[in-house]
Amino acid sequence: AGPTQEALDPVRVITNRSSGKMGYAVARAASAAGAAVCLVSGPTQLDAPGGVRRVSVTSAAEMYAAVMAEVGNCDIFIATAAVADYTLEAAEHKVKKQGSNMVLTLVPTLDILAAVAARTPPPFTVGFAAETRDLLGYARDKLERKRLDLVAANLVGVTGTGFDADDNELHVVWRPRNRVLKCDPQKVGSWRRRWILPLNRWIGARCWRGSPAAAWWRCSRDRPESSSRASQWCL
Repeated sequence: AGPTQEALDPVRVITNRSSGKMGYAVARAASAAGAAVCLVSGPTQLDAPGGVRRVSVTSAAEMYAAVMAEVGNCDIFIATAAVADYTLEAAEHKVKKQGSNMVLTLVPTLDILAAVAARTPPPFTVGFAAETRDLLGYARDKLERKRLDLVAANLVGVTGTGFDADDNELHVVWRPRNRVLKCDPQKVGSWRRRWILPLNRWIGARCWRGSPAAAWWRCSRDRPESSSRASQWCL
């Protein structure tokens, strides 16, 4: 969840506008539903949800390492973080203003989502996409190109949704369907009845080959007095 920061020098970083609210909300909902949740988080101003184990990182490389260390124990991986696509070699000391143009050499970061989806066997893998145009087209491309199970996409730069918003609108895409979740908190109960719970059963079959263990919104927490298996989520 959240952004990553790529150091330019000991003072400055290259980052993005992600607040982490989306990822933390998903982690909170998963924990409340009974999942054992590991939240790999970049720098945010948010408190970890109760019952959620947080692993704090700063850079894209640190997030990659943390995810790879945790994902082997996970049934479901949800990539809500806004990970930097590029990084650079940080200067040892503060770069001083020279009064002329500066050229930075950026190199690609490792693709965490693609690496998780390529595992054998992979967890149920959910990608997120923040776009400014052609939302459905880019979401479907990401779904197919990275061989994901589901993509949740949202338009950024729209008043009331996108970055820093407490409520958001998502276009959820999977094979061969898609659904729009409008920005209306009062309809959450309706969404859960009409499509999230049916989708839950599909994910359960995908993850546990038809096991009654629930996945998306409902999964049983492992208790000493119960033989039920807790779903392991990594975000």
